[in-house]
Amino acid sequence: MSWSDRSNPIVAVATAPGRGGVGIVRISGPGLMPLAQALTGRTLQPRLATYGPFREADGQAIDHGLALFFPAPHSYTGEDVLELQGHGGPVVMQLLVARCLAAAAETGADGRACLPGLRLAEPGEFTQRAFLNDKIDLAQAEAIADLIDASTEAAARSATRALGGAFSKEIEALRDGLINLRMLVEATLDFPEEEIDFLEAADARGKLARLQAGLNAVLARARQGALLREGLQVVLAGQPNAGKSSLLNALAGAELAIVTPIAGTTRDKVSETIQIEGVPLHIVDTAGLRDDSEASDEVERIGMARSWDAIGQADVVLFLHDLTRLSDAAYAQADQGIATRLHDHVPPTTPVVHVFNKADVDGGTADVAQAEVAAVTAQLGAGHAVALSARTGQGLDALRQLLLRHAGWQAVPEGVFIARQRHVQALQQAGEHLALAVAHASLADGALDLLAEELRLTHNALGTITGAFSADDLLGEIFTRFCIGK
Repeated sequence: MSWSDRSNPIVAVATAPGRGGVGIVRISGPGLMPLAQALTGRTLQPRLATYGPFREADGQAIDHGLALFFPAPHSYTGEDVLELQGHGGPVVMQLLVARCLAAAAETGADGRACLPGLRLAEPGEFTQRAFLNDKIDLAQAEAIADLIDASTEAAARSATRALGGAFSKEIEALRDGLINLRMLVEATLDFPEEEIDFLEAADARGKLARLQAGLNAVLARARQGALLREGLQVVLAGQPNAGKSSLLNALAGAELAIVTPIAGTTRDKVSETIQIEGVPLHIVDTAGLRDDSEASDEVERIGMARSWDAIGQADVVLFLHDLTRLSDAAYAQADQGIATRLHDHVPPTTPVVHVFNKADVDGGTADVAQAEVAAVTAQLGAGHAVALSARTGQGLDALRQLLLRHAGWQAVPEGVFIARQRHVQALQQAGEHLALAVAHASLADGALDLLAEELRLTHNALGTITGAFSADDLLGEIFTRFCIGK
């Protein structure tokens, strides 16, 4: 996004593309009243909805609707803002935008344009101006986009809390504590002749400990907020007919994937987003895995290649086993081959959960399931195996809770604010510098100069969250991901 012309007035359709009952055209910039008069034929009262026609240059009505004028600085962007609320047809909206651009270029009796420089807004530019004009901070600006994109109720509520400033207030409280400490440290460095034992007299160690505890608490909630926003990528893997498609359907509560006893029925990835306790889980069903030489055709081989690509990008892999075929030597050998390849394709930090399916089938399968789960648990530890029946739903709740545990989710949604990975990374960076500050403060001589530097770096890391120390390229990257009109 260009920063050189951000003072120019901008216009865009602020409602979603397509047809709707109401559509909104938004204009922001200095001195909008002449444009409002050209469009509506009247002088608008601030913050008072005025109904009437939106007119072409010859006086013909384009549409009839409400015009709202918000004078600076009491507006969303902090500039003059004009909103035209008409009927939500895409043609009507585009006609209104075209009329705004044309009216802005029209000259009056003095030979001056009505609104010089009016142009189409870029994605996120209205919110960018709100940030630049100190109407909101960067975390709140991101929360606006997250509220629009929220895929679950919990994510929407968390985004609303962040938009209301809950996250920003937590960061500001940490920064205030840091500022207080930094002032004390700098004063001691500037006036060493006072011979004040800073670490003892100012309770620096106690202040640092409280700051560290507060930062860790905010980081924990930010991780939960990032999980609400990003969700968890869960990939189903296993041999053909192990029950992957049935498990996808059972988790989603709908017949999304075709289920047949024919090997290789699933030829490509099938994805569905579900939610568990408000956490979005992106479930990916993949083509059954077997040796390439056993594939029935080239389509199946391509499908298996895509399966391995998806597995490599997963947050959690569910490795399905068919309990009714575990005694088959060829089947067990194929499972072992998949396990070996999983070890090569999956990063060590990505958990692989062994899911033993068809636990409802008669013939001692339940006992076999328990034995297999116990064996995997003994080898890999708790939380790496579960027995279930995708057909009856037996064991599904245990799997859902297992996925939440692997995601790191804790059931504290009312205290969570929406967050992004960059927020989590900034908090982690701040925590690393604060830990070094604590280490310097614990030394006998205090190492005040090093302590001061680590506090400064902690302060800067926190500042990137709200935008106090954000570079232009970061801001451009954030706002260009917004929808146009916002």
